[in-house]
Amino acid sequence: MSRLLKRGLEEEGHAVDLAGDGPEGLWLATENPYAAIVLDVMLPGFDGFELCRKLRTAGVWAPVLMLTARDAVNDRVRGLDAGADDYMVKPFSLLELAARLRALVRRDDRARPVLLAEGDLKLDPASKRAWRGRTELQLSPKEFSLLELFLRHPGTVLTSNVVDQYVTYLRKKIDVPFGRHDLETVRGMGYRLRHSEEG
Repeated sequence: MSRLLKRGLEEEGHAVDLAGDGPEGLWLATENPYAAIVLDVMLPGFDGFELCRKLRTAGVWAPVLMLTARDAVNDRVRGLDAGADDYMVKPFSLLELAARLRALVRRDDRARPVLLAEGDLKLDPASKRAWRGRTELQLSPKEFSLLELFLRHPGTVLTSNVVDQYVTYLRKKIDVPFGRHDLETVRGMGYRLRHSEEG
């Protein structure tokens, strides 16, 4: 089911990461600035209720949509009390899930910059557009999310959930055509977007 959800959401233009259990979900969600989290109650390691509580305790306030096979009032109350923002019972419509996610993201009032920029590299999170100078970049959803992550943390070495393959793809779009080397490899540690002040 998670792979079907992933494919469906990616077809709508979202970048999606999958976690196979509670601990992996906790790690991914505390290391990445997700716009929203879809959380199944029945997770190995520890369940969705506990994961949601742990996320809120860790200061992760991304909207959480919980999924469960049980349509019991007590379960819905437990999920909401754990910090979830919405609740859906399986089976559900992917169209409805996508609509609920859009509504949650619209209601999310965390401050987000209108435009992220580092040197001549710019990204608009709202319109999902990015530019190098005056040239608009054609990025996949995953590449866009990766670039957004780097632009939110310029000069910082990032290792979390950064896949080598996607860094290579991103370099081919933001650096190579422009003769630049701003997306650096920090040997043995990860990757870093060169801060413009570093020259």
